Amino acid sequence: MLYEAKNHDNLIGINGLSEQLLKNHFTLYQGYVANFNKLNDILVAMEKDGKFGTPEYAELNRRFGWEFNGMRLHEYYFENLTKNFKELEKSSALMSAIEKEFGSYEMWEKDFKAMGAMRGIGWVILYHDKVADRLFNVWINEHDAGHFAGAAPLLVMDVFEHAYLTDYGLSRKDYIEKFMLMIDWGVAGGRASPY
Repeated sequence: MLYEAKNHDNLIGINGLSEQLLKNHFTLYQGYVANFNKLNDILVAMEKDGKFGTPEYAELNRRFGWEFNGMRLHEYYFENLTKNFKELEKSSALMSAIEKEFGSYEMWEKDFKAMGAMRGIGWVILYHDKVADRLFNVWINEHDAGHFAGAAPLLVMDVFEHAYLTDYGLSRKDYIEKFMLMIDWGVAGGRASPY
């Protein structure tokens, strides 16, 4: 196996996400890991057999990014959640960068939450572009499209229905409000130096 699913059971009991929702979400994530590994094995075998120009080879390679990003984005999402929420420290480098880019933390949060509330399925990611040293809130509709090339994801919020429907029904807004109180800012800030 190329990848093993990480264990995120430490999140069970978090205020805002039920055990049932989390277990379902973990199972979905484990499926991405398993599917990526299977797909990798199939592609390696096709390459050994010289099947580079086949339609199957092309389509499986197109699917490769979907499975990998589904796996990795879920890992980022689970890892930036905590049972022990603390507000982003006002003196932190990440807070300074947010204030520089968005004018204030409040404006960043308003933008981030508004993106999460948009119609459709996907992700909202706070990205750090190392080249220009800028921060961007980015809507990702599908796992394999819309990412900022070379930018590091600092904070990832899953807004596919599986992330909230069990606990919040159709009220994505309530889920987003609760998500903001589950962020592990130490993890988010540590994902890209110097934040």
